[in-house]
Amino acid sequence: MTRRRLLLAVDGGNSKTDVAVVAEDGEVLATARSGPFLPHSAGVAAAVGEIERAVRQALAALPPGEGGGGFDHVAAYLANADLPVEEEALARELAARGLGPDVVVRNDTFALLRAGASAPWGVAVVCGAGINAVGVSPTGEMARFPALGRISGDWGGGGGLGEEALWHAVRAEDGRGPATALAEVVKEWAGTDTVEELVLGVHFGRVDGARLHELAPGVFAAAAAGDAVAVELVERQAAEVVVMAEVCLRRLGLLETPAEVVLGGGVLRARDPLLTALLDAGFAARAPHAEVVVCGVPPIVGAALNGLERLGATETAKARLRARYEPQGAAGRLAGVTGPA
Repeated sequence: MTRRRLLLAVDGGNSKTDVAVVAEDGEVLATARSGPFLPHSAGVAAAVGEIERAVRQALAALPPGEGGGGFDHVAAYLANADLPVEEEALARELAARGLGPDVVVRNDTFALLRAGASAPWGVAVVCGAGINAVGVSPTGEMARFPALGRISGDWGGGGGLGEEALWHAVRAEDGRGPATALAEVVKEWAGTDTVEELVLGVHFGRVDGARLHELAPGVFAAAAAGDAVAVELVERQAAEVVVMAEVCLRRLGLLETPAEVVLGGGVLRARDPLLTALLDAGFAARAPHAEVVVCGVPPIVGAALNGLERLGATETAKARLRARYEPQGAAGRLAGVTGPA
């Protein structure tokens, strides 16, 4: 019997690392999960060690007779691999571990794009704790951002939203800013009597500032109740999502032609009614030809699809892979957004 070529697909995120062992015919043979992928804080070696830990679990779960020849391709789509030089360093580390002779490393937003788009090109915007966007043209040209936070012009993820909520809340409390329901949102989330208590908790390290993204649902709730400051923050966030997509489309020459824009990340997947309406209006005004879809399958699907295409897999194989994951929720158009069918 001819041996089936095997793909190792990797989705490395800030909270977990997922891997899938996929045969070239699209069958998912094993999956596994390990801890967060954090090369920027833990170092490249330790971060790749998390991938190896998940791989060992997946290999142990393979059916008898599979996996004896190793992986023919490794498709790793990783958070915190924001620059090409970082992707190259991670690819070298993965190759040095002997995971496979052919290794491709890309930022995880490229996996979101492939997971949600109907073809290997288009634009993706991810908005979770942070925000990022990438684009790929039909000819393979890429558009991307450094995605290093405020120093590279980024704002709009849940983390930024939470920080702004705290900023407005403390100013409302001490009188420097207008009254806002965000003060109560912050106190309720922190379990404190005053907003200042949370500020001091973050300052002295008693509260992890990275958790401020957890304030995002409270911001949306306050906006839904009509709080003017919260509404302004959601309007600003929607504008950031739209402009990132618009810039990618323009750079790739796709702004005046039908093209898919895939939205993902916890903030956008939640489909908050106000944010959705603002995105509807923003895309209609600034990118009217875009077909906006909210990705409903996990990013590991995009990593695996890119890997299968690298192996020259058939459309049947790719459909088989998608069928494995689509019960979790298929991608769907953003309600209300106009664009090509």
